[in-house]
Parts: sequence; structure tokens; C-alpha cells
Amino acid sequence: MKASLNNYRQSPRKVRIVADLVRGRSVALARAELKHLSKRAASPLLKLIDSAVANSGNKDKLYIKNIQVDRGVILKRSRPRAMGRAFPIHKHTSHINLELGIKN
Repeated sequence: MKASLNNYRQSPRKVRIVADLVRGRSVALARAELKHLSKRAASPLLKLIDSAVANSGNKDKLYIKNIQVDRGVILKRSRPRAMGRAFPIHKHTSHINLELGIKN
């Protein structure tokens, strides 16, 4: 009962804030919390939870056993500055791994 999302275009630091809110909670409680959360990372995490539930055979008593947010590739861009110089811009991405478990 696993699902993963790779190269999500938001920094891992911001995604971890949302992931910490739902870690260890039941799927129903996590879905309810993410629906009403006004963070950009809430929507992809909600879809990821739905995908993991669809991957599992047993849909009762599921909880979020493990959710891990890792650093993805960094897209490097440049911003033009005065006198012909350029400053770097780093666009961070995240890899999110989710694992569901069954509560006894």
C-alpha cells in the first residue's frame, strides 16, 4: 500500500510542513484535514493518499504509516541583472513517498 510522487515543483521544506500534520493519522482524518488546509501542498498530498488507498485491497482501518519528503532535482535558472551579470535562481522539487498501514 504505497504511493509516490516524484519531481513535485515545490520545495521540500514547505511540503514537510503539511506532511507532518498528517503523519500517523487515519486516512479519513487526514483527508478531512487536507481538504480544509490552505497550503499549496495539500492538494497533491490528498491525491497521493487517494492513490495509495486505491492501491490497497483493504480500505478499512487504514492509517498513514510513513510519509517521507525528500529533495528532488534542482532546476537552475538565471535572472538577468545590471551590467550584463546574471544571478542564479534555484527551483526546488520534492519526492514524496507514502506508505499506509492497517490499524489493529
